[in-house]
Amino acid sequence: MRKLLLLGCVLCLTFAEARMLDAIAIIVEGEPITTAEIRAIKTQMGVSDKQAREMLIQDRLQKSAMKDIEIDEKRIDEKITSIAKQNNLTVPKMQKILKKQGTSWTKYRKSIREALKKEKFFQKNILSSIPTPTEDELKRYYQNHIDDFIAPSSVSLIEYSAKTESALKNFLTTKKLTSSVHSKKVTQKTKGMNSALLGSILQTQDGSYTRPLNAGDRYILYKVLSKNGQSAMPYEAAKGAVGGRWKQEQQNKAMKDYFQKLKTNADVQVIR
Repeated sequence: MRKLLLLGCVLCLTFAEARMLDAIAIIVEGEPITTAEIRAIKTQMGVSDKQAREMLIQDRLQKSAMKDIEIDEKRIDEKITSIAKQNNLTVPKMQKILKKQGTSWTKYRKSIREALKKEKFFQKNILSSIPTPTEDELKRYYQNHIDDFIAPSSVSLIEYSAKTESALKNFLTTKKLTSSVHSKKVTQKTKGMNSALLGSILQTQDGSYTRPLNAGDRYILYKVLSKNGQSAMPYEAAKGAVGGRWKQEQQNKAMKDYFQKLKTNADVQVIR
């Protein structure tokens, strides 16, 4: 799914180039693929000519398959509000930022609509074909890929705590400590650490902040200073990551199989 979304972004950036004087290389269900697009995908995604062609064919097949998917304006509004909230922004503030970056609001909403269409398509045609793994399957996957689940042996952090989540969110926006937010520097071993907290820290780049977490009597967040040493994560701590990796592999396989079937029955004309 991530690869398809990335491909969509690259295609948007190269569409103007593709419309310039150039030859049509492939026609998929009536939609042309130009040699300019193929060259652009090869360069920007670092793939071979054959891989670029397959990715573009898949893109056209997906667009054809998605043509009847409808996304209403309310759903787009909800998604934009969610994105703004995740970035500690209001929607008007996000509009101003996009405008400064040279992206019109109309163009941004269109990109959100396309992303939601892909998401809906993916859930309907790909996710529904993937079974839920058993505990034994996940454990076998973990054992067979244990070198992929390595964590730092300790982490250096600054812990910020407050009685309310809003106080921490205000701190994240201003980066200024107030009397309601307390901080302290801590170094913790990852062995035995709460798996949800460890996962949050591992996903956070050094120098960045985790999201506020509810600790019962208070809310806490961490600034990750550094991750030190290496050790194999115990299965229980790695379980979320194991499930994610297993699911991603299954999704990639299901997607490849789905588009291979589409391609077999599609009108694909290779001109050059």
